[in-house]
Amino acid sequence: MSRSRRAPLEHPLAHLFGLAVDSLTAALTSESGRQYRGTARHFLTFLGTHYPEVGSLDQLRRDPHILGWLADLRSQIPPLVVASYIHRLMFLRCILEELAGIAPLPELAHLLRRQDVPRAPQRLPRALTAQQDQLLQQEFEHRNDLGANVFLLLRHTGLRIGEAADLSHDCLHATSPDHWAIHVPLGKLKTERMVPVDSFVCQLVQRLRFFRSFDPLPPDGFLLARPRNKQTLIRKLRGYLHEASVAAGIPTRIVPHQLRHTYATEMFRSGVSFPALMKLLGHTSPDMTLLYLDIALTDLQREFHRARSQPRHLAPQPKAHLVSLRSGLNGVVDSLLTTQHVLEMFRRGLPDGAARRRLDRLSNRLTKILSETRKLDSPEK
Repeated sequence: MSRSRRAPLEHPLAHLFGLAVDSLTAALTSESGRQYRGTARHFLTFLGTHYPEVGSLDQLRRDPHILGWLADLRSQIPPLVVASYIHRLMFLRCILEELAGIAPLPELAHLLRRQDVPRAPQRLPRALTAQQDQLLQQEFEHRNDLGANVFLLLRHTGLRIGEAADLSHDCLHATSPDHWAIHVPLGKLKTERMVPVDSFVCQLVQRLRFFRSFDPLPPDGFLLARPRNKQTLIRKLRGYLHEASVAAGIPTRIVPHQLRHTYATEMFRSGVSFPALMKLLGHTSPDMTLLYLDIALTDLQREFHRARSQPRHLAPQPKAHLVSLRSGLNGVVDSLLTTQHVLEMFRRGLPDGAARRRLDRLSNRLTKILSETRKLDSPEK
C-alpha cells in the first residue's frame, strides 16, 4: 500500500491487503495497480470508519462488512457509474481470493460472490439519422459494386453482417407468386428465419450472384466469396463501409449494425407490429427488440392520435337500444333505456368539469328509476 502518493493507510489489515495487491499487479500496468490499491484503500477506510473492531482477516464477514461496503458504494454522491462500480467489486473480489491463499482462509474467497457483480450495461449502436441514411444509400447506389450491394442488402433486410456472410447462393425463395423471401441460416441466437423482401432486394441478390460468378475463388455454395475465411470477409466489408461513409461526407464512424437498427426503426414506423418485428430481426426477447428501436416524440404522437381517432379501442361504446313500439310498463322501460344510452353518449363527449359531474349524478338517478320501474307489476295483467 506504500506505493500510493497519499499517506499510508493506518489499518491493521493494510499490510496484508498490500501484499495481495502487489501479488496481483506484478505483471499488470501501473494504471491497473493504481485501481487495485485504490479499491483496497477504499474498503479498509470503510472498515475503519464503520467497524473499527475488525483487526484480523478471520473477523471479516459477508454481512455486515462486505454488504455494508456495497451499500456504501451505491450511496455515493455523485453516484458511481455502473462500469466503475463493477470494477470496484471485481478488484476487491480478486484481492479477497488472493488473501484466501495467503492467510490461508478459504472462506474469504466466498465473501464477495459472482452474483453481487451486476451485468455491464449493453451499449448498442443507434439507428442512422435520416440524413446519414440518405447520404449513405446514395453513395452505395452511385458505386454499385460488390461492397455497396452487400450493405444495401443489410439496410433493406435487417441482416447482421455475419448472417450476410453466411447466405447461401440460393438464399432467395419464392413464397408465393410475386412474393419473395430470403432464408437466413442459423446465426447468433441459433435461430433461422425467412425475411420477406421486395423486388429491389431481389435485384440486389441477383447483382451479388453476378459478382460471385466473376470471382476467381471456386464456388463454395455461399453468395459472397470468402478470401480466406468468414472473418476476413467481414473485416474487408467493415473497411469498405468506413471508406464509403467518409466519401459520403459523414463525419461520425458508421458500423454495419447501425443499418440493422435503421431497418428495425423504419419497419416500426411503417406500422409493422412488435411481434412481427421480432420475427423479422430474429430476436427471442422483446427487450432486445426495444433496444433496437429509435422511438422519437413524433412516433409517440402518431400512436397517440391514432388511438384517439379510434376510441372504441380504448373503451367499448354502449350499445343503443332500439325504441320499441311496446306499450304500457314495457314501453316505459324501453324509453328509460334509450334515454340512458343517449345521456351516456353525450356525457362521454364532455370534458371533465361541473357539467359532466352533474350528468354522472343524473345517470345514477336514471339507473335507480329503471331498477324501481322494473319491480312494478304491469297493469295489463
